[in-house]
Amino acid sequence: MTRLEMLEKLIADGSSDPFHHYARAMELRSLERLDDALAAYADVAGRFPDYVPTYLMAAQVAQELERDDEARRWATNGVVKARAAGDGKAESELGQLLTLLG
Repeated sequence: MTRLEMLEKLIADGSSDPFHHYARAMELRSLERLDDALAAYADVAGRFPDYVPTYLMAAQVAQELERDDEARRWATNGVVKARAAGDGKAESELGQLLTLLG
């Protein structure tokens, strides 16, 4: 069983751990299934909107797909979530990405 299959099984079995959902998106990204990865990050954000790491990774994938407007939306939303969570490191990284995106 692959890592992706294991993660999908955990999720199908009803896992409510945001990391399992996030790890699935990360695995899709590592397999270069970028559209699927971005959809998986959107699913994570929908289910666990306060799971801050999702926003930077989704913004990076959108940028890789040359969807800069979408990347900006992810990063902007992520800055808000990171600030609310008191996660200065994530807020800084997301802010840097926003600067890069212009």
